[in-house]
Amino acid sequence: MNLPDALQSQARSCAALGSPFMGQLLGILARHWPSDTAFARLCTDWPGELGPSGASLPLRIAGGLHALVLTGRDTGLAALYPPNQASDGALRDAVLRALSTHQDFMADWVQSAPQTNEVRRSAALIASAHWLATRHDLPFVTSELGASGGLNLMWDRYALKIGNQIFGPENPALTLSPDWTGAMPVPAVITVDERRGVDLNPLDPLDPDHTLRLLAYLWPDQPYRAALTRAAIAVHSVEIEQGDAIDWLETRLEQPFEGQLHLIYHTVAWQYFPPDTQARGTALIEAAGARATPSAPLAWLRMETDGGGDGAGLTVRLWPGDQHITLGRVDFHGRWLRWEAG
Repeated sequence: MNLPDALQSQARSCAALGSPFMGQLLGILARHWPSDTAFARLCTDWPGELGPSGASLPLRIAGGLHALVLTGRDTGLAALYPPNQASDGALRDAVLRALSTHQDFMADWVQSAPQTNEVRRSAALIASAHWLATRHDLPFVTSELGASGGLNLMWDRYALKIGNQIFGPENPALTLSPDWTGAMPVPAVITVDERRGVDLNPLDPLDPDHTLRLLAYLWPDQPYRAALTRAAIAVHSVEIEQGDAIDWLETRLEQPFEGQLHLIYHTVAWQYFPPDTQARGTALIEAAGARATPSAPLAWLRMETDGGGDGAGLTVRLWPGDQHITLGRVDFHGRWLRWEAG
């Protein structure tokens, strides 16, 4: 897939996920990508897969442009960004000028993969944790793979509201209210004894530069996502470890968690692991599951693309017993959740 095609494909995806501005922006770039600058050639010649199964280069470019707006580096561009509206022609001219003027900034920005850390995915984590807690009345130990800035490691500090039912603490840092279909899990008392996460390029939400990266990848016409992210940052209290997820997990699984439920999870991260890494990770988790006992159970929760329909599949494997359970489906940004478990 060449760059214009990748940009157009991402434009359609963003529009389908409720961001008409991103659809407009990326569509303009797809039709008018420049060819006369060093930055333009850097992107055009980018090796490998450019789309979401590879470098996600369109999102890197859009994130860099948003960072120019958020930092005030380009006030002309900011004047055309939401909540303002702009014609295709005006936005095209401003974006092409920005790409030419800020080539060094943009070239540096796109070297790192997108870091979204979508807080609304915690709705699926909260619901799943309550479902698990009714089966194992034990405190949790959590391990997140591909944790980015760790905002979804704080899920027990957030509330999930379904109709009149609230799952979560009395004074949550934020409340998530996805469109819900299906029965509800039974509310349970949730205790997290320990939380840890790993990422190849972890972010520290308390570092202003890292906060910028988190906010820049939130789409400009969806300010509520930025509000949720800032609320999550306010209660953030865990440092994400840097490293290969499966190397880290191998060491983590060597530790005994007697009297605790070890919850391993990832949200739209597994697909970015190479196939041999996925195979090794699966084997390690299955081996740990074979050692699990009723007083030291293991759960592997996955919110991942599976080709099974809209959004991501939400599944869990639970040991002892190696039960394979489909919990439901969830929008990639947590806008809706279709619960299927009993």
